[in-house]
This record gives sequence, C-alpha cells and structure tokens, in this order.
Amino acid sequence: MAHVWGYDHHNGPNHWYENFPIAKGDHQSPINIITKDTQHDPALLPLKFSYDPSSAITILNNGHSFNVEFDDSEDKSVLTGGCLNGIYRLKQFHIHWGSCDEHGSEHTVNGVKYSAELHLVHWNTKYGSFGEAAQHCDGLAVVGVFLKVGNARPQLQKVIDALDSIETKGKSASFTNFDPSGLLPATLDFWTYDGSLTTPPLLECVTWNVLKEPISVSKEQMLKLRSLYFSSENETPCHMENNYRPPQPLKGRKVRTSFP
Repeated sequence: MAHVWGYDHHNGPNHWYENFPIAKGDHQSPINIITKDTQHDPALLPLKFSYDPSSAITILNNGHSFNVEFDDSEDKSVLTGGCLNGIYRLKQFHIHWGSCDEHGSEHTVNGVKYSAELHLVHWNTKYGSFGEAAQHCDGLAVVGVFLKVGNARPQLQKVIDALDSIETKGKSASFTNFDPSGLLPATLDFWTYDGSLTTPPLLECVTWNVLKEPISVSKEQMLKLRSLYFSSENETPCHMENNYRPPQPLKGRKVRTSFP
C-alpha cells in the first residue's frame, strides 16, 4: 500500500478512499477548528513535554515528508497531560507544507491556513508498541504546531541543515542530540479532539492536541523544506510541496479548549 497514495492529482487525498475506505469515516483529520463552536474544558490538564535529546536517532525522507525518528524503547521522551491517561512516548515528528504560492497547514482555524504544520507523534505505552497502539482509539497522541513565516526558528535549523543528506525518497541519515521541545511555542494553550492519522492508513486512533500559538520560521527555512523530493534518486525529480490533507467533516465531534 505504501506506493498507492501521494499528493498528486491521480493519487492525492481525493483518491485515498479507493484503497483506504476509512477515509470517509466519522473521525477523520485534519479539521477546520471553528473557534466559536469550541468548548472550554477546565478539567483539561496542561500538556507536559519531557524530551531527552539523546533519544533522537535518525532523519529520513519517506517520499511524503521527512521524519525525525526517536528511540521509543523506553520512557525517554514522553508526553502527558491534556486529556491523556498515562504516558505517551515520542515516535517521530514531521512537517506538512505548501508551495511558494500556497499555505500548507493541515488544520485550519476559522478557515485560515498557516504556512506549515509540525506533527509530534506519540503512542500510548499501555500498548506494547506503536503498531499495536495505532489499532486503538486512544493509541496515539499527536501535537500539532502551526508554522508562520517571519523570523527564523534557530531550534529548527539543525533539521533544515540535515535535509541536504536526505533529498530523495528512501534516504536517511543519523540525527542525534536534538531536543524537539525547542519547536514548541512559548504558550501551550491547545484545542483537542478525537481524530485520525492524516496520511494513509488514516486510522482513527489519534487524540489531537493542536497548539493555538504558532511558531515563526523564515522564508529560507520554508524554501529548504520544498527542496526535498517526493521522488527517489533514479526517478524523474518531483519537488516535495503541498504534502497536506485538506480539512475533513467534523461529523458531530466536539472540539475542547484548554483556555477560556
């Protein structure tokens, strides 16, 4: 199934349901967050990030984005709080972005898109592995961080500099001693709702925590993201851009907020 989907006109999000029928399910992501319809929930705890830079291991180009992957064999880098029960280990993070002419965040706020969106993907340690966790509705917790163009984000630059070594699909490189908490905004107010992976297999196993405050990245940092390729080394070059899924119907779900 890895090769049947992408972001082109013939295999993009509008076609994913052909191989992944859950694409038309009731808990799909991303969504458009309509702020007047959200509900403040004072019972939500603050999100707590405890990340160990030594758990970063690899950066790779998977043909859809880049992943920075972490050692998740023990509780080195974890997320707790919010509406989560238990400990969620960090598996990887990646970014979705647009083109020079188009913003590329997956979630939107009152219909407004940001330039890009970072996803920090964690899994519930009450299950034995990431794969097993993804089979359960409380299995994964993803933190979404909006990126807007402005001043450069110094903490992102190590990732940006590593992209030269993974330009094409299938390439990977060692990526160590990195603290992803440097990619979080100063204020951790968030919206939360039950949803899905935003890429196939689109499993409805994600508790989403979308941070309200964006972080700033430079135009040059965004250009570097778009210098990656969807294609592998021996294929016709195809620049990686517009690698996002549009918002999906809410279908009666509630979006709660940690802030009034």
